[in-house]
Formats: sequence, C-alpha cells, structure tokens
Amino acid sequence: MSTDDPVELQRLRWRCRRGLLELDIVLGRFVQHRYPTLNEAQRVVFDELLDLADNDLWNMVTGNKELTQAHQREVLDWLKQA
Repeated sequence: MSTDDPVELQRLRWRCRRGLLELDIVLGRFVQHRYPTLNEAQRVVFDELLDLADNDLWNMVTGNKELTQAHQREVLDWLKQA
C-alpha cells in the first residue's frame, strides 16, 4: 500500500482504531510518524500485528507478553517507541 493514496491511508487508520484507547493512541502515532518510512516487508509485519486481538497486541507493546514471531520484533520495537 502506498501512503500517497489517501483512500488506502484512511483504511489503514480505520483499521488501527481499537477498543483500547491506549492502543488507538500508539497505533495512530505510529501510522503518522513511522508507517510512511516502512518498506513492504515491514508493512506486512505491521499488518500481521494488526490481526492480533487488542489485549494481546497491547500486552506485547507494553512488554507484558513475549513476542512469538521473531520477524515482528523490529516493527514491535517501533510501536513501543510510539
């Protein structure tokens, strides 16, 4: 997905809306500041992380749950910084 496409970017932002306000904030900041710089492989990993349940993703972002997929570490670390 290209961040030049406003429709695709809006779909991504909508997909980042979650049931946890804290997760909404982290994902929103990530999409605004970091997502445009991701390569295609990193965007696929971000998409995989978005497939996780809210609580699982939040627990991984906060470090309360261990990452199960090593290839997701880089993107998860960036989410933690958001």
